[in-house]
Amino acid sequence: MNLLFAWRYFRSKKTTNAINIIAWIAITAIAVGTASLIIILSVFNGFEDLVKGLYGDFYPAYKVVPLKGKIVELSATKAAQLKTIKDIKAYSFVAEEKALLTGAYQTIVTIKGVENNYTQVNPIQQYIRRGNFELGNASIPGIVMGGGIENAAGINTEQVLEAATLYFPNRNGNLLTGDGLNSFSVIPSGAFIVQQEFDNKYAFTNLAFVQYMLGLKSNEYSAIEINAKENNNNLVKQLQNILGDQVKIQTRYQQNATLYSVMQVEKWVIYGILSLILVVAAFNMIGALSMLVLEKQKDIAVLRALGASSNRIRQIFLLEGLLLAAIGAGAGIVLGGGICWLQEQFHLIKLGGSTFIIDYYPVKIMPLDFILVLFTVTAISFTAAWVTAQKTSAQPFELRT
Repeated sequence: MNLLFAWRYFRSKKTTNAINIIAWIAITAIAVGTASLIIILSVFNGFEDLVKGLYGDFYPAYKVVPLKGKIVELSATKAAQLKTIKDIKAYSFVAEEKALLTGAYQTIVTIKGVENNYTQVNPIQQYIRRGNFELGNASIPGIVMGGGIENAAGINTEQVLEAATLYFPNRNGNLLTGDGLNSFSVIPSGAFIVQQEFDNKYAFTNLAFVQYMLGLKSNEYSAIEINAKENNNNLVKQLQNILGDQVKIQTRYQQNATLYSVMQVEKWVIYGILSLILVVAAFNMIGALSMLVLEKQKDIAVLRALGASSNRIRQIFLLEGLLLAAIGAGAGIVLGGGICWLQEQFHLIKLGGSTFIIDYYPVKIMPLDFILVLFTVTAISFTAAWVTAQKTSAQPFELRT
């Protein structure tokens, strides 16, 4: 019954046209705010999936690193035990160090010496844009570098005219005596493009070469990178039991904890800012309901004369406010969801500038976002409607003119 009164009040003609205008402004504001929240959250989901995909391809599912220092020493027995773990799809020993790469120019790179099966751990070969993923051997090492490093060092991997040179720190040397660096010629064999952070930092070569240049033993490594199903606590326990307490096992999230945390904070900050649009819409709703109360003073007086309680009057105008919110939220959900679907299917809105990965705004529609937005709209609208309805029910109305 109360909802019927609210619906009739919404549809009925008003003596002052401004009341209708204010009501529809409130509905429009709610619709725009709702659609904006859905679109922004979906775009953030799309970018988050894109970044996680890139990082997921470059970083392994699990990484074993030393608890202290920079070296993991693995006995033959422990190495053999790793092969018995069924949950591991593939793994590679890694020796990593910063080095100076010289071609036409000089640049600092992070060299990762990896085994030949590394592409089973990291699908880096998918991102090779020039040349091939060929690492060579300890005697004739090849180097696969990021596109940014290729440019910075002035190396053309498609037309290799001469070898490049890598300079590694000499553990036993002294810069003052001139033997602080070890150098060796490497053959540029390929260039990859993943994203700028990786492209400007990393280069790959074979493990044996890096171990030789750093003076490492054959069973000494910087890390072990593992390809396996994520969130497998049993695998982590097995690895810890085999490798001992001198190492720590990092999941993909732990390797990039700061990045993922920042992405989440950015998403919720934007969500909070855009929620202010709904707060503004709530003020419009308060105005619309207040004007409607003035318009319906005689109707309220009649209802009271017929025995309607203050609680019922309050419920009628509370439902009136929620009705305005429902119409606005429904329109906003349809509008926001429709725009996201069109963008997801047809990539209508393009990114400015150029990119090697995608040229459009990525979106990902998630049902939980719709529930969250609907809850937010309901909470704000209910609060605004309750304030107005509470004041209305407390006011005295008389039929006398």
